[in-house]
Amino acid sequence: MTDLDGDWRARGLTMCPDVEAGRWITESVRNFEHDVGSLVPPVFAAYARVFHPAELVTGPGPTDRRIVRWRDVAAANGAVAHPAMEWGSIVGSWDASGQPELWDSAPEVGLLPASEARALAMVLADFTATPDACRLALCEILNVLDVPPGIERLHLPARPMVLFCGPLSAADARFSSFGHGPSLWWPDDRSWCVATDVDLMTTYVGGGAGCVRAIVECPDLEALPVPDTQKVTWDSDSVNPLPTPP
Repeated sequence: MTDLDGDWRARGLTMCPDVEAGRWITESVRNFEHDVGSLVPPVFAAYARVFHPAELVTGPGPTDRRIVRWRDVAAANGAVAHPAMEWGSIVGSWDASGQPELWDSAPEVGLLPASEARALAMVLADFTATPDACRLALCEILNVLDVPPGIERLHLPARPMVLFCGPLSAADARFSSFGHGPSLWWPDDRSWCVATDVDLMTTYVGGGAGCVRAIVECPDLEALPVPDTQKVTWDSDSVNPLPTPP
């Protein structure tokens, strides 16, 4: 193990040689529909969209940073916060490098920040009977893993993934020194499923109605309920004016 490997081994995760535990996902997700059901199996009663926060630098130190919610950015820009809002639409541009005293760093693309992953895992722990037996998958197109021979891939549409097993408490584990987190995670009892696509600024969760309600009500997350048919592309926002394509 090197410092390039991240902390996934230390967090109790092991690489799975086969992907049988994920067959139900590959058999359920829609192919290239560019909607929530293409990322999370459309088999659940409800779905939530978790918005990755932006950040504002508040001082000279490395910890002097404050998270900024999408709803606050929307309000400051005269935009409407709603379940299908897109960052470019609430900011007015995909090229904006920041807005003084509002935000400096845009939301992470393809990565649910560790603090949000921990908060989400704490909520989800109450909605599974197998918190110590979960599966986490990392999208291989990120090209951050040295995968040994004989490891099978979980093939989602244009997203081959390497599968790991371990506890839910490792949901904030990192797979490289660059901070790459899991792209997909679920418990063995399949009571919910979390997906963070490599191209998106938000994470989607499918689960029971109570589970989604708890996610939306969690004070440490910014989340809204969505249907599995909601589009996830940059032009999905039908309420706010569309910016120039990214």
